[in-house]
Order: sequence, then C-alpha cells, then structure tokens
Amino acid sequence: MGKKLHLHLDADTSSKALHNALLERGHDVTRTPTDWMPFGASDEQQLLGATAQGRAIFTYNVRDFVALGEKYPHHAGIILAKQKSMNLKKMIDALDRILRETDAYDWIGQTRWLNDWK
Repeated sequence: MGKKLHLHLDADTSSKALHNALLERGHDVTRTPTDWMPFGASDEQQLLGATAQGRAIFTYNVRDFVALGEKYPHHAGIILAKQKSMNLKKMIDALDRILRETDAYDWIGQTRWLNDWK
C-alpha cells in the first residue's frame, strides 16, 4: 500500500459530526474552516487548497467540482455525493472504507462518487 489518503471536507460537507467520527476512526481529516482554508473560500480555492495540502476533497457541490476537476486535472481527488443521498452513518462508513482501502496515488486526478463505497 502506498501513501495514506488524507481528506478535506469542503464548506458544504463540513459537519462536526462527520469530521469527529472520521477522526475517531483514526483518519487524517480536515474541514473548512481551518487555518489554511477560510470559511468563505470559493470552490476553486477549496480544491486548490486541499490539493496543496495533499488532500482529496469531499463535496456535495457536484456541478462545480466536476468542472473544476477538469480544469485542474492534477488535483488530489474529488469525492462527490448528492446531498441527502445517504444518512450520516452510511456516509461515515463509506468515507471510512475509502480512507482504509485506497491510497493517495489512486486519487490523483480522479473524481468519483461516494456511492461506489456504500
């Protein structure tokens, strides 16, 4: 296995419950806002900031992030979910699987759906 995947929760997905649950499972996860990402950051700033930190980003903002993923093909990974497509427990379990079963190199330039790990 290569380098462990690190994750950033964008402003849309940045819930304390989700963040804390992933931290409790031993994952390296940050959320907007953080010391390197202000609360009002644009989607583009969040993607580029997460990439600079070597983090994949998790978002509900499908349309904008699909376009940004094409504009910046060397991003560190984009994980998409439709808002309210799964409850908090299912979301935690799916993100936990991604963080345990894939590594950072698998995600470079990839835009994938969280539902694939249900």
